[in-house]
Amino acid sequence: MDSIQVTGADIVIVAIAVLWVGNWITSRVPLLSKYSIPIAVTGGLLCSLGVAAVDAFGGPRIVFDMTMRDTLLMVFFTTIGVSAKFSRLAAGGKALGLLVVCAAVFLVVQDITGVLLASAFGAHPGYGLFAGSVSLAGGHGTAIAWGKEATAAGLPNADVAGIAFATFGLIAGGIVGGPIAEWLIKRNNLEPASSEFDDAANGGTEEGERYSLALALRVMLVIAVCLSLGEVINRWLFHNDIKLPGFLTAMAVAIVITNIADRSGRPLPAIAFEKIGEISLQLFLAMSLMSMDLSSLAESFGLISVVLMIQIVVITLFAVLVIFRIMGRDYDAAVIVGGFCGLGMGATPVAIANMSAVTRKYGPSFKAFLVIPLVGAFFVDLINALVIKFFISLPLLQQAPLPGG
Repeated sequence: MDSIQVTGADIVIVAIAVLWVGNWITSRVPLLSKYSIPIAVTGGLLCSLGVAAVDAFGGPRIVFDMTMRDTLLMVFFTTIGVSAKFSRLAAGGKALGLLVVCAAVFLVVQDITGVLLASAFGAHPGYGLFAGSVSLAGGHGTAIAWGKEATAAGLPNADVAGIAFATFGLIAGGIVGGPIAEWLIKRNNLEPASSEFDDAANGGTEEGERYSLALALRVMLVIAVCLSLGEVINRWLFHNDIKLPGFLTAMAVAIVITNIADRSGRPLPAIAFEKIGEISLQLFLAMSLMSMDLSSLAESFGLISVVLMIQIVVITLFAVLVIFRIMGRDYDAAVIVGGFCGLGMGATPVAIANMSAVTRKYGPSFKAFLVIPLVGAFFVDLINALVIKFFISLPLLQQAPLPGG
């Protein structure tokens, strides 16, 4: 049967409908709101299940064009860059450094778990990396890139396995992060610092600026400039054999612009950018989750579920016993734990969505929204590449017989 292509403005319409349905369900199902499950996860997963059901019953195959989604991701990270003042970065330096070290340790633990699981199931230990940091912490992009190399090196369907684990990891990251943070907050009777409540309420004269056409044009211009310059820089880097994701260079440009604006006495309206960032994030997640091809992953669902359950236990123990304690055992640390679970199992946007769901209920956490995006955007991919190469160089992976060999 012919496929249905959903493109252009139709993607946005469907994504908004998905968010509306997710919000409606979450508000009426106490379990979802109690554990701060992001509305994009609720609505997006429901939509992808519906699409899979249509395909399973012989209906048309629904295909979503993700061009708009990639642009929204760049817009989101641009707004994150606008909030990264150098003064704030200095204030969060110690916490950032500690979390980077913790993330590096966890990536090793995640890959050890994956390799042991692959060996236990009688598979080549190389597949364990795709049940570990390649697909979970790395996400779809890393899984596809390494999957092609592994398949070419003699691991059949490594790319398919990587995409499968990345897909279900994205769901898992959005489901477990909120409940774990909620549990820590309630168990330890944690509250946000009063100064953060004051900052959020007052906002300052610049940040409390009322809407005007001039304000809207200023915000749109800054975002457009960041995207454009980021693309120019990325092309130059690519020409010099330095490959970075587009959202990273757009975010870097935004960091430079916001700090120049501060120095010149014309700070950017942070609240306006935060609102745009939140909308971009929710739409991005909705598009990512509603477009998951669950029907093609159904055959391997059982095995993936077992592996993911074990990896969820691993990240939960690591987050609660290590991250929460090292980050200070306070409210910020609990929110960071929720973000870290999204980061370690899914992607940075999932981490932000987890933290947003928690802070909407309990109050803001400046530290969490500072360190998690920076760790996710700047450090995890770099460290992950080094960790993956380290595991590939181990004799265990090099000497193991290939499937069918």
